[in-house]
Amino acid sequence: MDKVVLVFPGQGAQRKGMGRELLARHASLVRIANDILGYDLLLIVDSDEIDHTHYTQPALFVVNALSCLEWLDSAKKPPDFAAGHSLGEYNALLAAGAFDFETGLGLVAERGRLMAEAGAGRMAAVVGWSAERLQDALEKIDASVIDIANFNSPVQQVIAGHEMEVATAVAKLRAMDARVIELRVSGAFHSRLMQAAADRYDRFLSAFKFRSLDFPVISNVEARPYARGKEADLLTRQIASPVRWTETVTWLLRAGATHFIELGPTPTLAKLIDQIKAQHRQDSQPNVALSNVQHPEKTSAYVSDNSKRRPAANEATDGRAQMLGCAVFRKRYGLRYAYLAGAMYKGIASSRIVIAMAKAGMLGFLGTGGLKLSRIEDDILAIKAAVKPGEAWGVNLLASVERPELEEQTVDLYLKHGVEIVEAAAYTQISRALVRYRVRGLAFRRGGEIEIRHKIIAKVSRPEVARAFLSPPPAEAVAELLHEGDITAEQADAAKRVSMADDLCIESDSGGHTDGGVAIVLLPRMLRLRDEFQALYRYPVAIGIGAAGGIGTPAAIAAAFVLGADFVLTGSINQCTVEAGTSDAVKDLLAGIDVQDVTYAPAGDMFELGAKVQVVRKGTLFPARANRLYGLYQHHDAIESIPKKLLDQLEQKYFGRSIESVWEETSRYYERSDPRVLQAALQSSKKRMALVFRWYFIHTNRMALEGDPDRRHDYQVHCGPAMGAFNGWAAENGLSDWRHRNVDWIALMLLREAALYLDARTLQPTTTTVPAGYAVN
Repeated sequence: MDKVVLVFPGQGAQRKGMGRELLARHASLVRIANDILGYDLLLIVDSDEIDHTHYTQPALFVVNALSCLEWLDSAKKPPDFAAGHSLGEYNALLAAGAFDFETGLGLVAERGRLMAEAGAGRMAAVVGWSAERLQDALEKIDASVIDIANFNSPVQQVIAGHEMEVATAVAKLRAMDARVIELRVSGAFHSRLMQAAADRYDRFLSAFKFRSLDFPVISNVEARPYARGKEADLLTRQIASPVRWTETVTWLLRAGATHFIELGPTPTLAKLIDQIKAQHRQDSQPNVALSNVQHPEKTSAYVSDNSKRRPAANEATDGRAQMLGCAVFRKRYGLRYAYLAGAMYKGIASSRIVIAMAKAGMLGFLGTGGLKLSRIEDDILAIKAAVKPGEAWGVNLLASVERPELEEQTVDLYLKHGVEIVEAAAYTQISRALVRYRVRGLAFRRGGEIEIRHKIIAKVSRPEVARAFLSPPPAEAVAELLHEGDITAEQADAAKRVSMADDLCIESDSGGHTDGGVAIVLLPRMLRLRDEFQALYRYPVAIGIGAAGGIGTPAAIAAAFVLGADFVLTGSINQCTVEAGTSDAVKDLLAGIDVQDVTYAPAGDMFELGAKVQVVRKGTLFPARANRLYGLYQHHDAIESIPKKLLDQLEQKYFGRSIESVWEETSRYYERSDPRVLQAALQSSKKRMALVFRWYFIHTNRMALEGDPDRRHDYQVHCGPAMGAFNGWAAENGLSDWRHRNVDWIALMLLREAALYLDARTLQPTTTTVPAGYAVN
């Protein structure tokens, strides 16, 4: 006989805009909730406040409760059991009749307030490890101050403690090859740090009486049904005790539960329950292998029989991953792996990405494009505070033809803070600012050897640009810098003997700005060019050639190394990770695309030139609208010449405001930032039209980064087809949900599988041979 269990998620299941339609359907209950809470729930769920504990818990309780109310109204019979994860336990008790809606909301509101006031703390999920393995590891790293706060499934546990202590434990666990996901919470919930909140809550609960339950509810604390009279005690202890979810679900399975129905805004428990079910089946049938359970710490070998179990990652596979690419390149930057995470504008390639990559022995670049200098400085300081000596990190430096003074100011900032590695992008010719950065880092060692302290990895897609970076810094620019006292005579002399860049990253058809190049054409061409210039100038340091664009699967990485790449760089796939600095809405969108779901659109920053960017087209009207605007720009000399019907369409559907208001906002911006552009627009109707149309591109970027729910169809999301290929691979490895994707962990998994892929085909990865007499710095 079927036995049904209602389960309710806890904090972490919330999302901006959750339950909006549900709340609208139950306006009377929402008014009651607003009176109890003293604020408007609809405003809270539509704001960033939804992630603040004292708002999260009541809002989530209400959404869970209304979901349950609708389910109970439509169900033919009540459930056989109920259970909730942490906060969700209150919804389970409500469903079973322990208290009414108003009482439950009052309890949860006080619980959220006390837990929010309990002080700062930190939590992190350890995925792929059993509780026993994690406990042993915590003992080995002497982390007795860390508590296991959630026993979520056989392969997922959550640790909690003080911020610095958890940060230290996370670093040590990752060094032991654990996959650790840092959680976005404001406290160390279900740990000893919550004991003061629990004590205060105990006193609060003493005033309440609980009714007998209509059906059993399983306690987080004891992992068995509530006993009559123990409700207040268990709810008090729950605050500072671990959530025993694995044991809770196991108890239910042993009691005959057959159907688990999760009610709430975001499915978060279903996957955990599936993992527990799988373990339960294995325990019940010890002689039967669980061939359908994929553990996150296991990487897949590419074999002809896809039904074979995938081997676990071990020292051998990791050793092979570390051998991929060029040893010279890895040594130059102090890396364990020849793998880079490229910059993405507006801080999408965030300081968190850069720090995670540095800790993992890889190299990430901060995405500085479109950021104010003050924001860039804050991010650099955050990176410097987090990384240790010897851990590599870098920042992006974008060419700025229209505003060279901005590029100079950015270089000043990098020199001020000792930035040693730069990713140079969007250059068609070498700028004075870039030469200044490069040459200011040159010095002679004893014996005449040149030390290069400022390293440049240049992203290029055209041979003429590659030649410029393979050549020494332009003599005219060096002479000008020497004359103005920006560099020394010694540095000017050294500049004649080094290349403009240490390494070239060859960018094929990628997300964002792209020339649409083909990797198997570009990479061999650039390797030949590199060899020509290396022989011509006899540089004392080997120049590396890397591959970017289309890198999203182990097979793509393997192909790049077979073609002769010294390193690989990923981009699109990293913006769909926990650490990426974009909205959850964009990450949700990206996690659902396939290789065909991207297309080309005009680039807003080079609108008049007709340059292209590659963007997501699935679920957004941006590509079509952007191309329509460019078509109007091509066929008209002024806005006034566009037919009124079309202008009305632009105002109502594209801009959401009048063209006049768009121009007023645009002119105010350029009046402050660059009066020259404004003056040109006042003298040219065509230029004015271009600036008005460019406003749309600026705002579609902003709406995507902020996750504006009302303008989702206008999101501009730069992305290449690698994202779709990665999603297919990720689904096979239990990473369909981007919330399980950490940038360093997916990099390591991709590299390990690339090594296995090569081994399975008896191919050996290629490396660059360093000519005799070359130094590696």
